[in-house]
Amino acid sequence: MLTDFQIIPAVDLLGDEAVRLEQGDFDRVTLRERDPEALVARFAAAGARLVHVVDLDGARSGRLRPALLERLAAAAAPAAVQASGGIRSVGDAQALLAAGASRVVVGTAAFAGEDAPRRFAEALGDALVVAVDARRGRIAVRGWEDAGGLSVEEAIERCAAAGVRRLHCTAIERDGTLEGPDLELLRRVAARGLPVVAAGGISSLEDVEAVAAAGCEAVVVGRALLEGRIPLSALAGA
Repeated sequence: MLTDFQIIPAVDLLGDEAVRLEQGDFDRVTLRERDPEALVARFAAAGARLVHVVDLDGARSGRLRPALLERLAAAAAPAAVQASGGIRSVGDAQALLAAGASRVVVGTAAFAGEDAPRRFAEALGDALVVAVDARRGRIAVRGWEDAGGLSVEEAIERCAAAGVRRLHCTAIERDGTLEGPDLELLRRVAARGLPVVAAGGISSLEDVEAVAAAGCEAVVVGRALLEGRIPLSALAGA
């Protein structure tokens, strides 16, 4: 298939369960898995090199759960973990890295001020991924519940100027819907020159290939893997 392109399985946590939300709406839970550690281990056993773990409670409240991440990171080994949700400061990000994350995805806090992305970039280097979560062309923050003041283009320019090395781009309206990726958005973001991890709407291997063709380096997949629309063997590049 795509030898250098990476499919990253997603594990979204709500309480102590792994869930899938539709369009980031906490009232629209489409799937539940009661044992997130087993799910993470299943993805790693299938050949995933990286697992994307999102603490939805943390994204909404800003409260970290490093002990939970530590358990998931242990279950994922030898796969690495990319952690997201609840990071409001450089110290928060460093706490999740200390708990076992290899990379952290920062959204709300990265756009809290003009100097915010630079602070994160200087402190975290390659471990930092900034979330460009887009709804109708603008950045959404605080668990996607609030629309930020920045356009997607403004957010990317701020990140590039600050030395951010990687972006995580989600089309919120597509997230959890299986309606296909927003390729126009992904092309716009990838054209800015930073490596891009894409998310939102992936339903098939054809969607994965389209995301790669749009210029992204990887794609996060949740519901399509859980429902068997994309085989777990794809995590190993088979």
